[in-house]
Amino acid sequence: METLTMSARERGRLGVMTQVKKQGLRLVEAARLMRVSYRQAKRIWRRYQQDGDRGLIHGNRGRVSNRKKPDEERRRIVDRYRERYQGFGPTLAAEHLATDDRLVVDHETLRRWLLAEGAWQPRKTRARHRSWRERKACQGEMVQMDGSEHDWFEGRAERAVLMVMIDDATNRTLARFYPAETTAAAFDVFGRYARRYGLPGSLYVDQDSIYKNERQARIDEELREEGAVTQFKRAMKTLGVEVILAYSPQAKGRVERRNQVFQDRLVKEMRLRKIASLEEGNRYLAEEFLPAMNRRFVVRPREAQDVHRTLPKGMKLAEVLCWEEPRVVQNDWTLRWCNQWFQVDKRHAGWALPRKTVVVRRLLDGQIQLLWKNRPLRYCVLPKRPAVQAAPAPNRWHRSTAHPPAPNHPWKRSFKEQRKRSRSAASASPSPHSCSQP
Repeated sequence: METLTMSARERGRLGVMTQVKKQGLRLVEAARLMRVSYRQAKRIWRRYQQDGDRGLIHGNRGRVSNRKKPDEERRRIVDRYRERYQGFGPTLAAEHLATDDRLVVDHETLRRWLLAEGAWQPRKTRARHRSWRERKACQGEMVQMDGSEHDWFEGRAERAVLMVMIDDATNRTLARFYPAETTAAAFDVFGRYARRYGLPGSLYVDQDSIYKNERQARIDEELREEGAVTQFKRAMKTLGVEVILAYSPQAKGRVERRNQVFQDRLVKEMRLRKIASLEEGNRYLAEEFLPAMNRRFVVRPREAQDVHRTLPKGMKLAEVLCWEEPRVVQNDWTLRWCNQWFQVDKRHAGWALPRKTVVVRRLLDGQIQLLWKNRPLRYCVLPKRPAVQAAPAPNRWHRSTAHPPAPNHPWKRSFKEQRKRSRSAASASPSPHSCSQP
């Protein structure tokens, strides 16, 4: 006969029934101690009298549940998991089994089956204590942004970076694949977010070199008392978006947890669809994955007001999310930037630009603009800088051949001949100190 173990509540009832049997406790008092009705106490007492201690154990203990799935169906589900969904978590696997294979099973039931079969192991994480930060009240008040470098295509394509932006108040997410986490990728994903939802009040990012600059400030930056800024932070300052630097990954935990969801669900969804390129991955993200994720995980903000801002009138987003560098115009109206020479057009001659600083701007599409006091300049790109014709340095030992000396020129005579001629001339002329003869 199978031995059944009593639960804590059943052991407590055993002690009460023992007191009733010894007539040390009335049944009314026993019902109050067991927190059951008097009629239920009589039923428990009757079963205890008939079956003893075993009568206090629940009647369904050890019996097979009426809702138990047949062993054949359990084996079919586990085999299908190992065949197609190996590595999937129980929740995600249960969703795909129901939608793709018409095998309906609760995710907790599947979890127990997989653990019993040794087909899945839960991840054990031990995180240190951190203080919880309340969500922002309004959507658009703060957006968290991060790049997640991962083998997204599992060898079917090169490793890539998923740039993720998530609204702190609602969990609304925008994401896109890029070859690497660069300033261009940050510009592009922020531009897509701003065109779709508007400008957020602040941006919560990590201390990557895209957002934080460690170089020494230039003189003009020191005069403005702004320090060295990156191209991205300069663009955010122009747009009026505050950049907040996080001192740990846990500080921006909302986007970090969203990255974990992407690394789990998105990788497996692309594996099932055999997606093997950035273009296909971005198309699947925009058309299927992100809409389904936002429908499922977006929460209602505490306040219904949307504080996203529109772009200021006259400002073009493409001309802000770009690279800008100051350059000095040379005396020949040329300037150099990125090993290229630019010739400023002569129609700007009235502005006297030589020795003045202009701004070179490169847009995301590769277009280059020159500006002076926010005024566009016309220019042309030179294949190389024109050679400067420098005047030759004077040579003091250079002998001119334009007028050659005469044959009887003193330079043509030897030193001895010149000395002899000088002595002859001196002897022929009278001495100024000699006396004249009468």
